[in-house]
Amino acid sequence: MLSYWFNALYPIAWLLVWGLIIIFLFDIIALYNTKKGIDASRILPEKFSNSDFNAVPVRIKNNYRFTTNVEIIDEIPIQFQKRDFLKTGNISTKSVLDFEYSLRPVKRGEYIFGNLHVYAMTRIGLTKRRYSFDKSAMVKVYPSFIQMKKYDFLAIDNKLTQIGLKKIRRIGHTMEFEQIKDYVIGDDIRTINWKATAKHGNLMINQFQDEKSQPIYSIIDSSRVMKMPFNGLSLLDYAVNSTLAFSNIALKKHDKVGMLSFSNVVSDFLPSSGKKTYINNVSETLYNIKTQFLDSDFGLLYGQVKRQINHRSLLLLYTNFEHISSLKRQLPFLQALAKKHLLVVIFFQNTELDHLIRQKAEDVLTIYDQTIAQQFAYDKKVMVKELQKHGIQTVLTAPENLTVNTINKYLEIKARGLL
Repeated sequence: MLSYWFNALYPIAWLLVWGLIIIFLFDIIALYNTKKGIDASRILPEKFSNSDFNAVPVRIKNNYRFTTNVEIIDEIPIQFQKRDFLKTGNISTKSVLDFEYSLRPVKRGEYIFGNLHVYAMTRIGLTKRRYSFDKSAMVKVYPSFIQMKKYDFLAIDNKLTQIGLKKIRRIGHTMEFEQIKDYVIGDDIRTINWKATAKHGNLMINQFQDEKSQPIYSIIDSSRVMKMPFNGLSLLDYAVNSTLAFSNIALKKHDKVGMLSFSNVVSDFLPSSGKKTYINNVSETLYNIKTQFLDSDFGLLYGQVKRQINHRSLLLLYTNFEHISSLKRQLPFLQALAKKHLLVVIFFQNTELDHLIRQKAEDVLTIYDQTIAQQFAYDKKVMVKELQKHGIQTVLTAPENLTVNTINKYLEIKARGLL
């Protein structure tokens, strides 16, 4: 444009254009002269843990003879709805760039990854060369085995009283003998073994342990009431994660675990077993449980339990009641189950209503909403009293505290020898 008024600038402009073309060609040759300038791989685990952050490592190797700038775009499974994934960096010649990103799935099932795209550039940056790797990789999302492992370590170290797990005062003791040991201050003097004391010349006591090989069943209601979401995770998935973690703890405590899921039909049934590897069967069964958009049939549940579970067992029933009338409809079946088994009904607080109740009311409509919310919260407490009145153990919990409160209840039952 300036050369229109200053003719001497016109040749200089053409020199700059040809210089730009030469640099552009040099940039293309530098990128495409090497057959495979970039190697990349996405290192996927065998499975993802539901509701947890799962690391996805990525490795980029630079085979060029110069430092390369890269842009990485990974085609993440559609379930995450994440369409702005972009990582940038630069890699020295013959070097490797390692990084990882995290994904948090909230549904079980199969997750399909697309291509891993790497765009390579020189320092000039006029052109980019695209490399694509790892087509159509699939990962299954299983119930939260990360949560299971967390409580597994506590069970091994006998530290289940940590991380919110309350310490239960033992009432009496069970009668399953473990060993004879030296008396120490604080031991129950009623357990002194006088024969062993006379033989060794110092006080010896009998040590007892919790009874083992007791059958415990997790019963999951997979009807429409369990579809309600909290923090992106449905109540059914909270129950599934809790069942896996709890079943692992029970196996570590040498009890036998089984499970059952139902809605209008009984979908899955696993008989109780005390094998350590049985947790794999439980995990595979939990993986396939889906929410049924139908009402649950507690009469059918009672019939199934009566036919399939012949010995007195601990039944942990994961369900949800939002109104006292819905509980009263199912109460006769719950009472029938509690006559032969130790039944624990586990249902959920509506934490969204709690947030509404704690809000500061600034208008009449908010006051009206808070009054209704308080009525629903009160109904939950009435349900607990109603169940306890009929001799049924209860756990009313926020969804995020489900696993901790379930394990607490299990430890309480074991400590009190109720089963």
